[in-house]
Amino acid sequence: MASPFPGMDPYLEGELWPGFHDLLATQICAQLTPRISPKYVARLAQRYVLLQPGSGEVYNTGRAMRMAANDKTTPIQPVDPEAANSPEVSPPSMELPSPLPEEIPLLSVEIRAAEERRLITVIELLSPVNKHSDGVLAYRRRRTTLIRTSVHLLEIDLLRHGERIELIGAPPSAPYYIYLSRVQRRPYTQIWAVGLRQPLPVVPVPLLPPDPDAPLDLQAAVRSCFERENYDHLLDYSTRLDYLSEEDAAWVESIVR
Repeated sequence: MASPFPGMDPYLEGELWPGFHDLLATQICAQLTPRISPKYVARLAQRYVLLQPGSGEVYNTGRAMRMAANDKTTPIQPVDPEAANSPEVSPPSMELPSPLPEEIPLLSVEIRAAEERRLITVIELLSPVNKHSDGVLAYRRRRTTLIRTSVHLLEIDLLRHGERIELIGAPPSAPYYIYLSRVQRRPYTQIWAVGLRQPLPVVPVPLLPPDPDAPLDLQAAVRSCFERENYDHLLDYSTRLDYLSEEDAAWVESIVR
């Protein structure tokens, strides 16, 4: 079934986000492929972001976080003082895992020219790891590298929490944003500010001139995710989203009621 919300489902911003992120990237590829072939291909590209210990919440996806949550300490065997010919060693109080850096996989979508495999457009789906602590600086470096090339960059931010894309000037206030940096328009970035009660927009995916932009229907992509994974049964709509304004919280409760 579809989400009960007309646009982005705010309940997805939680522990189910990593799976939704990957599924949404897959649905975007599936939607664009018939619209851009045979001249172009849409493919998933995976990279890894190093998550440092203490670098902020990433919805409990880190290995160290899982280890801490499911800790089963191993008893320490005391040293035999006679065999070691030394004073008796005091046993430790307990044993806990140390947080370690972990590589978090992230999916993006690449549009490439079919024949020469030339990269034309990158579609980034922002995740918590892109928007918190050290991950913000890492993503800014990636973004700067991309916009210095001849590659178009389409960024989809469907997360209310965390840092926003760094721009000169303030965009309209909204919970969700889509940004498009066209090669021909740089340094300017087009912005779609999307309200909680609005459907997600149809946005352009630039191709090589003189080919027209390919339309990407984000709401249809999200709808496909719900139909495939039954998120309406997985999400806990009985909980109150405390980060919403009173007006938005009342509206959300009226929807899920």
